[in-house]
Amino acid sequence: MNQRLALGTAQFGLAYGIANQTGRVAPEAVERILAEARSAGVDTLDTAVAYGDSELALGEAGVAGWRIISKLPAVPDNCGDCGEWVRNQVDGSLQRLRVGALYGLLLHRPEQLLGPHGPALAYALRRLKQDGVVEKIGVSIYAPQELATLLQALDIDMVQAPFNLLDQRMLETGWADRLKTAGIELHVRSVFLQGLLLIPRECRPAKFDRWGGVWQEWERWLRAEGLLPMDACLRFALAASAVDKVVVGVDSVEQLRGILDVSHTPLRDLPSWPTPVDTDLLNPARWTSL
Repeated sequence: MNQRLALGTAQFGLAYGIANQTGRVAPEAVERILAEARSAGVDTLDTAVAYGDSELALGEAGVAGWRIISKLPAVPDNCGDCGEWVRNQVDGSLQRLRVGALYGLLLHRPEQLLGPHGPALAYALRRLKQDGVVEKIGVSIYAPQELATLLQALDIDMVQAPFNLLDQRMLETGWADRLKTAGIELHVRSVFLQGLLLIPRECRPAKFDRWGGVWQEWERWLRAEGLLPMDACLRFALAASAVDKVVVGVDSVEQLRGILDVSHTPLRDLPSWPTPVDTDLLNPARWTSL
């Protein structure tokens, strides 16, 4: 079952996540985390050019034999040769990671497939796949409604999307099952909502108090079910049969062990959230404006 987990590595290059209290993970801790994850059967790493020095930290720690997924940043508006830019970005990732190829390459700004750079961007990705530089190409999205048009612009092998007990849109819209039927890998991130679902009430930033009904139901349900927040979040994500990989980020070996020890049995019940859940809460990109 641990093979359904992918290790998110944003913390290896940035002080990432609203619950982060330790800052960027130290290089020696990166090595220990990778060794512990590998020994437990985890075989996939998720990184990105935009994750600070994450790729460099992974390369220095040694990641030969891992399935590595990275993500391209936005193509500059004034990019003259999109294909050359894409190849240079990927070559830079391979050099930092010290590997010869990637398992997956995703677009961090997939809406660019629908803009002026779209045809050249799609061609460049297909060429990388044909040349064996990447095995699978795909997109990282914020909401499932993005997928209908993106699938028309690119033959996608992999989708990464947010998914957690609060954000069940991939299931509710039917997109998770549609991707499974089409043979497209679905990797889900933000299973802890960037750590927000793990923060105790007394430590939760005041700007989230506006969603008091959500937190009341969350705490009521956890008490009724006798669950810890981490257990509940992971069991929910792993119970979704259409999900191929659950991306989890950690700050320490101890945190990783806690994740690996979680029961994988499905939950008996789910919270009765106020509906609809506000998208300002579901999308961490909007939190800075709260």
